[in-house]
Amino acid sequence: VRFSERRNFREQEEKIRLVFDNLTQLDHPNIVKLHKYWIDSKNDKPRVVFITEYMSSGSLKKFLKLTKKNVKKLPLQSWKRWCTQILSALSYLHSCSPPIIHGNLTTDTIFIQHNGLVKIGSVAPDQIHSHVKTCRDDMKNMHFIAPEYGNSSPVTPAVDIYSFGMAALEMAALEIPGNGDSGNVVTQEQVLRTIHSLEHEQQRDFIQQCLNPEQSQRPSTAELLFHPVLFEVHSLKLLAAHALIHNPKKSNKFIDNCVEDMLQHQYHSDSVVAEITHSSGEPTLFRMADIPVIEKLEKFIEDVRFGIYPLTAFRIKQQPPSRPRAISPEAVDPVASETPETTDMETRKVINMMCNIKPNENGHGLF
Repeated sequence: VRFSERRNFREQEEKIRLVFDNLTQLDHPNIVKLHKYWIDSKNDKPRVVFITEYMSSGSLKKFLKLTKKNVKKLPLQSWKRWCTQILSALSYLHSCSPPIIHGNLTTDTIFIQHNGLVKIGSVAPDQIHSHVKTCRDDMKNMHFIAPEYGNSSPVTPAVDIYSFGMAALEMAALEIPGNGDSGNVVTQEQVLRTIHSLEHEQQRDFIQQCLNPEQSQRPSTAELLFHPVLFEVHSLKLLAAHALIHNPKKSNKFIDNCVEDMLQHQYHSDSVVAEITHSSGEPTLFRMADIPVIEKLEKFIEDVRFGIYPLTAFRIKQQPPSRPRAISPEAVDPVASETPETTDMETRKVINMMCNIKPNENGHGLF
């Protein structure tokens, strides 16, 4: 991100550092991970350089364009899965204290992996937006911005709900007519026409609630996750997978070995899973081979670990302890201060370590 002028940056540097420190702490399977950042203030236009994880299949916008060439509409089940993942990430951001508002949610800042995993990226809270040249200049995404954005009133999580509603509409219809590469501004009339073109009544209601022009009337992320179009009772299989994966005492390797062992020894095709006893005659046995398996258990556990099936009907995973952060930057006289270099805490765990000790070639000592 490039700052418009040097003086402005100097005044805000401390707060910008605080914002990015908090962003590097965010840890959610449906948020693009921000690994590292540093500040380059040598040029006339200072910038913050940051490294995020790589998303193999690019933006959702690009993916929807490719999909439109092959199919007329997106299956409702895929739409639900994407919406659930995005809402899980937004719920996590909004539950921080104070709430972290994305402020730039569009189908260009939502990314997808080849396995169907969706992550939101480019999290840029309002502090950064006030001072950075961002994609606000991008006319073709203007319809994602809530009507109240830019007013004197403070920005609330409701702006993200509006943007999410527009993304949900684009996902359902594959595109909003008029929103081509030409950079045309999408009109309210085109948005309404696209909503009415959707077949499912509950899907239309869900999107209309998000796009309510009155911010106080828009639902929260939790309320949207309980909307009839999305809400489903989690299966015991999903609950068990989450309990296994998020057990702090178990490593991924342990879980993989555990599943493999279970499949080989307990749940092979001939193992009995149920038995009905009869007063007369032999009992009826149900074996593993009699049960249609929709997907492989290893694949399912892997998908849950990646974040494709978040738990939504429960309390959302807690955010990391957040350092206090300014609500919005105000202009102050620049003060020269030496910011100490932050040291990274080591969080990896050594599972296995190997070491070879050999004599040096010159015959003196070991290496």
